[in-house]
Amino acid sequence: MNVATKPQAQAGTQNGPRINWAKQSPELVKKFTEVVMALRASSIEESILNLVDIRASQLNGCSFCLDMHVKQAKMHGERELRLYHLAAWRDSTLFTPRERAALAWTEVLTKLPDQGVPDEIYDRVRTQLSEKEISDLSFAVMVINSWNRLNVGSKTVPGSADAMYGLDRAGLN
Repeated sequence: MNVATKPQAQAGTQNGPRINWAKQSPELVKKFTEVVMALRASSIEESILNLVDIRASQLNGCSFCLDMHVKQAKMHGERELRLYHLAAWRDSTLFTPRERAALAWTEVLTKLPDQGVPDEIYDRVRTQLSEKEISDLSFAVMVINSWNRLNVGSKTVPGSADAMYGLDRAGLN
C-alpha cells in the first residue's frame, strides 16, 4: 500500500476524545455555562444538584461527568457512603424524602417513558417540591443530560479536566 492510499487514523477512536466541542463551539459553551451558573443560584440546594448530576450521569453512562460530579460532591462535603448508595437510592435509608423526589424526577426525565411522565410520579414529586423547585430541577436535569450527551458523543476522557476545574483537590485519583 502506498502512502497516498494508506488510511489515516481517526481522531478520538477508542483511546481518546473524538472532538473538542468547547474549542469548536466556544460561544455555545459560554452560553450553556451561564445556564449552569444560574442553576447554582436556583431554588434547588447544591447537595441535591450534585446528586442529580451524578445519577443522570450514571443512567447515561457518561464516565467523564460521573467522574467530575462525584469529585465535586466529595469536595462539597457529600458523604462517600451516600455516593456508593446513589445507584440504589430507592433501597437506601440514606436519602431524605426531598432527595428521593429529586432523584425520581431526574430518572423519569432522563429516561422518558414512551407515554411521558406518569401523573403518579409528578404527584409524588409535588409532595416534596414546589412548582418553582420542580421547574428549576427540570432545568438541572436538562442541563446534565445535555452535558452527558456532549461528553459521551465525544468520548471525553474522565479526569482530563481535573486540573482546570480544581477537582484534583478531591483526593479521588
